[in-house]
Amino acid sequence: MVERLELAKDYTISRVINGCWQLSEGHSLKTNVDMQDVMKAFHILAEKGFTTFDCADIYTGTEELLGEFLTELKSGSTLSPHDIQIHTKYVPDISLLDKVDYSYTEKIIDRSLKRQKRDVLDLVQFHWWDYNVPGYVETAQDLLKLKEKGKIRNIALTNFDSKHLSEIVDSGVPIVSCQNQYSVFDRRVEKELLEYCKKKGIHLFCYGTLSGGLLAEKWIGKEQVDPDNRSQVKYLQVIEETLGWDGYQELLLLLERMAKKYSVNIAHIATKYILSQEGVGASIIGVRNSTHVESNSHIFTFELNQFDIDEIKQFLGNFTILEGEPFELERTVGSKFRNIMKMNLNEK
Repeated sequence: MVERLELAKDYTISRVINGCWQLSEGHSLKTNVDMQDVMKAFHILAEKGFTTFDCADIYTGTEELLGEFLTELKSGSTLSPHDIQIHTKYVPDISLLDKVDYSYTEKIIDRSLKRQKRDVLDLVQFHWWDYNVPGYVETAQDLLKLKEKGKIRNIALTNFDSKHLSEIVDSGVPIVSCQNQYSVFDRRVEKELLEYCKKKGIHLFCYGTLSGGLLAEKWIGKEQVDPDNRSQVKYLQVIEETLGWDGYQELLLLLERMAKKYSVNIAHIATKYILSQEGVGASIIGVRNSTHVESNSHIFTFELNQFDIDEIKQFLGNFTILEGEPFELERTVGSKFRNIMKMNLNEK
């Protein structure tokens, strides 16, 4: 059985969320995505209990794809569109931040509703590229107005740190979750954010858990990785600043040993470790094709014992954590982490 989480009153999600970032234009560096096969994967995942999907207004084509998926569910499926949870994002372009107002926000929300073919958005995760530009608290309050208007069911944040998350919470906006990068490579949320979320009853949604596929047996013993997608480019930078290549290889061997004990693979151990952290609500695992869909089910066939959790934590404790709060490096002008970010994706 796929584990589920009650995120809000009368609203539950699967604790492994199907991520659609890898399906957006510009993610892949080498190959195109077979969207027919992706649609097949969506159906298989939903039938197995993985009913929650993560997309964004800036993930080109993903909201429309999920809208088509919901249309297909209306005929000949044991599931209905009401059985599916779609979490989208609201990410105003950095060049427009000083112009964002209620009218603009409602226009983008209406666009997402149209793309998804829904009357209400299940969850809107709000992101603000530059804290130095005022307006993020006011924009969150505008989302609350749209919730009260019946266009949004739940409000969340993505890539916020504890300080700026607390400003929005203190303003009275009911935040149910915060989506941040969290993996055995990037542990910045452990500094302050995870504890703050636990204190406030906010569930942490974790992306990058598998780091673009770098947590896999095929990389054991390799001297380098030739990245084939933008995610791998990003996480190779993270590895360089934290474990280093030798530490990365040692970690793969450690996770492989545990995977053999539980008759699963490295990806399952890495995901289970993150899900085992108190305060973590769900992990987002990207969908790219139907080949690995069956593998996701194994995540809930075993439980890491405390000894294994402690061993991983102790190993990671020998290495540095990326500096700053979550997404701080990605916001810092001149940082190599910021230089690979695309911050104006709503221009079309």
